[in-house]
Amino acid sequence: MAAGPSSKSLADVLRDRADVATAALDRILTAPDEPSRDLYEAMRYMVLGGGKKLRPALVLMSAEACGGTVEQALPAACAVEMIHTYSLIHDDLPAMDNDDLRHGRPSCHKAFSEALAILAGDGLLTEAFAVLASQVADAARAKRLIAELASAAGAVGMVGGQVADLKAERERLSDERLLEVIHRRKTARMIEASAVMGAISVGAGEHFERSLREYGVHLGLAFQIADDVLDAESSTEVLGKTAGKDAAAGKLTYVKCFGVDAARKRARGEADRAVDALSVFGHAGDWLRDLARFVVQRSH
Repeated sequence: MAAGPSSKSLADVLRDRADVATAALDRILTAPDEPSRDLYEAMRYMVLGGGKKLRPALVLMSAEACGGTVEQALPAACAVEMIHTYSLIHDDLPAMDNDDLRHGRPSCHKAFSEALAILAGDGLLTEAFAVLASQVADAARAKRLIAELASAAGAVGMVGGQVADLKAERERLSDERLLEVIHRRKTARMIEASAVMGAISVGAGEHFERSLREYGVHLGLAFQIADDVLDAESSTEVLGKTAGKDAAAGKLTYVKCFGVDAARKRARGEADRAVDALSVFGHAGDWLRDLARFVVQRSH
């Protein structure tokens, strides 16, 4: 599948790429034996049970923008979604954000048990790296993909961002610099990695990779700021998770620091920066540009 303008809408493209990734994840997450059945049921419940699949779609779209194919980037797309889903499972736990809903359904610890939810998250985290190690034929690319994903998901990335988020909530902090750390690490870093891993998967040139890294950072910030606005203004039914929870918990968000209108403006500014980062792609980056505009216009 080639990137660039066509008769399809962005919604069609996102749906197509999400469906490809979901089908691959369905194949990957098959219980190898009977003792694993309950664990895989919990993992499948979360991975296959809804969500926009934005991150795996971004991996695939970035690979296509670099002139590669969906097939080349599919292992990376699956690994990214497995890591993302593990983070959602653990975020929802009582010791973390304590949310009973995810994708409009009971969260993993509510559908199964707290213990099994923790282990399902652990399973997805580790199996994501097994997918990259076993399904990426080029050893050098596999090594780079594993390093990129580990950096994005680990102590200086998503996990570190979650620690900062919990600290800000617990201590009722309101600090713009800390807010930036939380959003860059907890959300933007994984979206950045998704874009970059698309380029790595297809052996794209360094200039494409640099462009996608900058794009991913700004896309991730735009996405999270827009998410803060949605949490403040939308309903539980629309969001598929408990609305208004950030404010109730005293979380540090762009809405808390700047208000809804200023947060919206900042989200648009980050989306514009993401678009500007794609100049090296020409028309091959059109879907990625549309995606940057979409994340600040979405309703859920």
